[in-house]
Amino acid sequence: MARVIAVVNQKGGTGKTTTSVNLACALAEKGKFVLLVDLDPQANAGSGLGIEADPKRGTLYNALIEGAAPSNLIYETNVEGSLHVIPAEQDLSGGQIEMVNMEDREFLLKNALLEIRNDYDYIIIDCPPSLDLLTLNALTASDEIIIPVQCEYYALEGLSQLLNTIKLVKENLHPDLKVLGALLTMYYRRIRLSEDVVSEVRNNFPYFVFKTVIPRNIRLAEAPSFGQSVLTLAGWSKGAKAYRKLADEVINTNAK
Repeated sequence: MARVIAVVNQKGGTGKTTTSVNLACALAEKGKFVLLVDLDPQANAGSGLGIEADPKRGTLYNALIEGAAPSNLIYETNVEGSLHVIPAEQDLSGGQIEMVNMEDREFLLKNALLEIRNDYDYIIIDCPPSLDLLTLNALTASDEIIIPVQCEYYALEGLSQLLNTIKLVKENLHPDLKVLGALLTMYYRRIRLSEDVVSEVRNNFPYFVFKTVIPRNIRLAEAPSFGQSVLTLAGWSKGAKAYRKLADEVINTNAK
């Protein structure tokens, strides 16, 4: 059965989608069967891999709101290994309003993934930059959480709110939910601030912090415009090497 990992931070610009896409690709490159679920209405995870959703075929919206079989919404990618994607579209944003009055609204994603969970080693969920009903669905559907933290001023700002939400989910909806770790992103070694943030997070974050640090890297930034992961576009780059190391850590780390 797949390990389901949500990449979560309600703060924008922390590298959630970059991490979701490239971690999924790195795991696939290592021989794992991986499904990337795009839960963000901006739909950048799918487009970042060159996936253009077919309206006739449907997207994650159709699984959550209409009960469509998720197996029919899976798109293959050109990533080496086995990586599949369930894409999103902007209609997912309005779908939250429809979800409010639905039965078991917090478990719609979990229930949808049950059908296909045994088909994969890993399911990676790219979450929206908010603590809304979509993110709540991601938390109840997941076994573990990765929290990207950008190496900038106020890096820990808002994390207390996220950790409190995780605590409430564990207490009321999903007692087995675990935090796999915080991931430091957009690190620039020539700036003292980056070093300070790394130290601050390692000293103050109450859970595990990955040893891998994701650098600020031009190849990482430009890869989505080519519809590729950085591993495919520039496998030799620092960004690609970092996400391969992260994949190794994820494989070998037990969440707490």
